[in-house]
Amino acid sequence: MELKEKFKLKKIIKELKSKQGKHTELISVYIPQGYDLSNVLNQLAEEKGTASNIKSKTTRKNVMDALEKTIQHLKLFKNTPVNGLAVFCGNVSEREGVQDLKLWSVEPFEPINIRIYRCDQKFVTEPLEALVTPKDVYGLIAIDNKEATIATLKGDHYNILKKLTSGYHGKHRAGGQSQRRFERVIRQESHEFKVRVAEYAENSFLPIIKELKGIIIGGPAGTKDDFFEGDYLHHELKKKIIAVKDITYTNESGIRELIDKSQDILKGVEMVRHKTLMQRFMKELVSDGNFSYGDDVYKALEMGAVEILLLSENLDDETIDKLYEFAKSTNARVEIVSDDFEEGFQLWNTFGGKAALLRFKVS
Repeated sequence: MELKEKFKLKKIIKELKSKQGKHTELISVYIPQGYDLSNVLNQLAEEKGTASNIKSKTTRKNVMDALEKTIQHLKLFKNTPVNGLAVFCGNVSEREGVQDLKLWSVEPFEPINIRIYRCDQKFVTEPLEALVTPKDVYGLIAIDNKEATIATLKGDHYNILKKLTSGYHGKHRAGGQSQRRFERVIRQESHEFKVRVAEYAENSFLPIIKELKGIIIGGPAGTKDDFFEGDYLHHELKKKIIAVKDITYTNESGIRELIDKSQDILKGVEMVRHKTLMQRFMKELVSDGNFSYGDDVYKALEMGAVEILLLSENLDDETIDKLYEFAKSTNARVEIVSDDFEEGFQLWNTFGGKAALLRFKVS
């Protein structure tokens, strides 16, 4: 799969997901590889006949127009494309009573084997999302006695699933309690909190156990070691633990810290790969080494000096296409970087969305 194809499909999916119909009037059609187009055209013609009975005049017109536009588009194909076809059409106007009929057509880079016709307030994007979503998932648990955060890491982003707090009393003893009794209460609270965290971890990770490549646990030494070594996690999840790391924080910052501390284990994950490259770029920048950024990357490309070109996904399609093809013609590696993490945001916000690691220094 070409990186550029994947990036473009992700942008289309993001655009489709942002559209919302005023009523049930957005058409999604998925045609699997090898399927007879004439059958699809016949079905859409029947659906158009059914749509003529819609009571609302505006909705009726929008649905019938979307179906007709889809039919006319499909007539441009002699046969279903080799990997199938997905077509989306509908009125995406944000103003009531004003029609803005748009059509998107996607020939996927991998086969789609699902047949769908849907008329709804949203486009059906899940089958396309499955093509660009990384298959491997990592579970992340950051825990101390006061709070815990459970997350997943997949591809170029992490997702916070649950934040928990314990109500832990810490070192402050209630009046009249003996030291021994107070310590016993604290131990019990700590135990109950770990049990609760483990239950949420099971609810989060067991349903995706087949995709779960590993679990990483982080936190201050005592608590996270007790959680790891104790009889808290489900036995199937314990088998998935691949690392236990010392970290300072256990909120969302702790999840980011845990990812940073686990780069040696997670080096195949897209976000971690991009973080590593951006950190390497920053080292070159600080030491005045082999780097380039902003519009200077054009000059570096012309000289054949670029080893790795880092492009922010926020750049417009035309710029990405131009730089991607330019880089490929000089045998440079290209990475398209999300801004969902700190270094990716820096690439876009500080360096104009364009940075390069060079084979040699360019004056």
